[in-house]
Amino acid sequence: MNPEDFVRAHTTIARAPLVPEIALHLATEITPIWQATESWLAERNIEPPFWAFAWPGGQATARLLLDDPSRVAGKRVLDFAAGCGIAAIAAAMAGAASVEAAEIDPLALAAVRVNAALNGVAVATPDGDIVGAPCRWDVILAGDVCYEAPMTAHILPWLRGLAARGAEVLLADPGRAYLPAEGLQPLVHHAVATTLELEDRTLRNVTIHRLLP
Repeated sequence: MNPEDFVRAHTTIARAPLVPEIALHLATEITPIWQATESWLAERNIEPPFWAFAWPGGQATARLLLDDPSRVAGKRVLDFAAGCGIAAIAAAMAGAASVEAAEIDPLALAAVRVNAALNGVAVATPDGDIVGAPCRWDVILAGDVCYEAPMTAHILPWLRGLAARGAEVLLADPGRAYLPAEGLQPLVHHAVATTLELEDRTLRNVTIHRLLP
């Protein structure tokens, strides 16, 4: 079974509460898809299926772009650590000149592709770890990326470097532990409904920040 078929087989088409305009292939329950993914990827050492859920940071970012398309219209956009691709899809729907979605998990990239196709938009999915790549974007979207210390330490210097080169880096965070204490300019807030299967509460307050150099 190829990655795209795996995504379709283990999800149903649904819509995130905050962004009903976008249809997504999402998991209805956590345990079955975790087990299915672990079996399919038993020898590949790839991340759990974070791509099967519309996380709060992605939902808030997508809502921002659909409500204010001028943030990305005509611009080159990167959705970093894209997950299901909800923010990338919103950027394309908002009129971005080009949209890329970056993920290190090939199943996540497959999920982005099937979700983009479901919504009739074009999203490129480059392979591999994009951290360290030269800046070729005007806007970088990063939702829910500060949940682990090693990942935060890996990505933040690069993201700040992109900001220093003139890109706007939008960091959407729902209160994760490793959000930097400095160098953030809050822009908007969204309350996003969550599930106790994924989170420790039923509502996450997401702040979208501009990351400063």
